[in-house]
Amino acid sequence: MNAIKDSVHDWISLDPVAADLLDTEAFQRLRHIKQLSTVRLVYPSASHTRFEHSLGVYHLAANALDSLGIEGQRAEHVRAAALLHDVGHGPYGHQTEEVIRRHTGTDHDELGDLLYETDLVGVLDRHDLDPDRVAALVRGEGELGQLVSGELDVDRMDYLVRDAHHTGVPYGTIDHGRLVRELRYRDGRLVLAEGNVATAESLLLARALMDGIVYRHHVSRIAGAMLERACERLLVGDLAVDEFRRMADHDLLVALRREVPDLGRRIERRDLYKRAVWAGIDRVPDAVTELDREDERAAAREIAEAAGVDREAVLVDVPSRPELKESRSRVVVDGVVQRLEQASEMVGALRATRRAQWRLGVYAPEHEVDAVHEAARGVLGLP
Repeated sequence: MNAIKDSVHDWISLDPVAADLLDTEAFQRLRHIKQLSTVRLVYPSASHTRFEHSLGVYHLAANALDSLGIEGQRAEHVRAAALLHDVGHGPYGHQTEEVIRRHTGTDHDELGDLLYETDLVGVLDRHDLDPDRVAALVRGEGELGQLVSGELDVDRMDYLVRDAHHTGVPYGTIDHGRLVRELRYRDGRLVLAEGNVATAESLLLARALMDGIVYRHHVSRIAGAMLERACERLLVGDLAVDEFRRMADHDLLVALRREVPDLGRRIERRDLYKRAVWAGIDRVPDAVTELDREDERAAAREIAEAAGVDREAVLVDVPSRPELKESRSRVVVDGVVQRLEQASEMVGALRATRRAQWRLGVYAPEHEVDAVHEAARGVLGLP
């Protein structure tokens, strides 16, 4: 059995299926997609990739399956799904996912067509694994799909500890070994065994802290908004979305420098827009918090016109309303399965924290910030 040295999990042993999947072109592309995309403009050491994260998820899935006593082809399908769960990501990962969704109607975890269009299907066939079954597990379907995508999935366990390790912050450090060992199935639902409310709370707390301090850092959000606008302009040209979604990070950066040089060069040099508005949820009208992408673009054009600046010089960034998906994870308390939000008083406090962290952003070049600030207040109805 092959083994790979990992910075987080030490040695990761590969089964024959995983060893063959690693050598495919589709999986090797993940070496060139950074896990934290624009976050690395804030934390320079966060240069880890989707490739190593996928190996980590595979490793934790294998450990969970061993702990649960799941073997044979059932386990082989889950391990393959864990390894391939991110292979559908476009360049810059989640930062371009919304662009791809608008143009194709699909998300990165919808792998059905991708598996058949790449060299992955040949590997799965040789090992008597069903590509459709693997794709369903990646989407989180069925009892075993919860291990790959759910409230207690191994994807979350790996990226929290890996992202904390590479950014150098302590907030995502969790006891993933205990989490994996304490997983159980009750009536087809993945739960944490008796005595693990605090274990579940640690996962919830880590996610909330990493979200506020790392994942939604204002510099990363500004760069992400600029990247999304640049990608939309890129796709107006001759580039097909199917070619776009198979790019690596460096391919996209080269294309943006060539086709959308004003934004492409700014992103490459970290010459980013600044915050003209950075407003908490209590200072933003409810109608503004519900704006979709088209509404955001319309608001940005209106603000630019009111400020007397170029229409491409204003970006409106309305994040989704704060939620705690992990609060729906299930734990056994006194023999009864409960959602964490029922079993823990911490959930209410963290919900309030997430709400307090929410920010509406309006961004513009530094020399336009004052004019855009005044215009945005009027257009968006801000106090």
